[in-house]
Amino acid sequence: MADPAPFRVLISDHAFLKLWGAGGLTNSMRWVEMLVSGLYAYELTRSAFSVSLVLMARALPMLLMGALSGAVAESLNRKYLLMAGQALTALGAIAIAILAAFGWISLWHLWVNGLIGGLVWTNELATRRRMVAETAGPERIVPAIAFDTTTGSTTRMIGPMLGGLFYEIIGVTAAYVIASSLYLIALGLVSTVEYSQPRRAVVPRRLFAEVAEALRMALAHPALRAVLGVTLVMNTFGFSYNSILPAFGDRAFGAGAIEIGLLAAAEPLGALISGLALALRRGPQAGRRLFLLGSAAFLAVLALAALAPSLWLAALLLMLGGFGTAAFASLQTGIVMMEAPVEARSRILGLTTTCIGTGPLGVLVLGALADGIGPPLAIAGFALLGLFFLALVAFATRR
Repeated sequence: MADPAPFRVLISDHAFLKLWGAGGLTNSMRWVEMLVSGLYAYELTRSAFSVSLVLMARALPMLLMGALSGAVAESLNRKYLLMAGQALTALGAIAIAILAAFGWISLWHLWVNGLIGGLVWTNELATRRRMVAETAGPERIVPAIAFDTTTGSTTRMIGPMLGGLFYEIIGVTAAYVIASSLYLIALGLVSTVEYSQPRRAVVPRRLFAEVAEALRMALAHPALRAVLGVTLVMNTFGFSYNSILPAFGDRAFGAGAIEIGLLAAAEPLGALISGLALALRRGPQAGRRLFLLGSAAFLAVLALAALAPSLWLAALLLMLGGFGTAAFASLQTGIVMMEAPVEARSRILGLTTTCIGTGPLGVLVLGALADGIGPPLAIAGFALLGLFFLALVAFATRR
């Protein structure tokens, strides 16, 4: 008898569904928060650099704490770490809602809340995403992560659209009240998941040594080396374009908040379609080659989209680029779960998170460039530079 389709097995697993649902809720509200805070910052300052400063806060903790978060997740219970993060983001969102309701909100409040959200986001790969892969089992890692990333793509598509609608129709206060409520629902879902892991003592003085050991493992393995290198390139030169979308949409096309939300949703729509194809695919699990090709395709299409003559053509090109980001997102975690030693997976995922955290550097440079030469040229130039560095990574990770 043929093995059942991976997708059918996954959706019959209650633990998987709860972790998947919690990820969908938290990720969608994260993108709502990012667009609402970015729109508010741009409305207040009319500066792409100011927007990038506010949004940079969400990625900064990944750069500073990502590797250590992986080492901690090897020792502390990942379920409880995940629940603590969801509670913290709910508190941060309700604090912003209260400040906005009384007219006390300012840029630094959004920056601090973004920092809190980024600190929680730092644990995403090493806690929830690893739990998703473990629940699926070793033979269904890539379909499980692909299915999970389609949810991420859906939330990146719906979140900005909702953010634009919320900002124009119900305002900042209501947007953050909704976000806080959904964070709490996600917390309730995770609390009912049965999960266990081998226990080991947390020895603070050993954390850095454990991170260094994981780094040596990753650098010695071509596929893991590729994960770290491609993640650096994509987050520095590729995904940083999201930080200046309000300025790009306004200056290039005269777009309003809802149109900017639609522009932000285009790439995730493509990633959703492609991610579903990966999740439903049977046969051998995809690997390093698709990871590299998908990343290169996205950067090439991003350069074209930045120079498009109309908003709708830019959105169409970004949607096509989403086919590449789906491969990147699915295999970023999937390769680590398939190739890394079991006892080091969270640590290597933590190192991957640190590479994601280089995004703020790209965000700051891109924001400054956009103020100087305009958002379209800045985004296109950054994407082409990313392609150059991606070629170097491919050369350095040959088997």
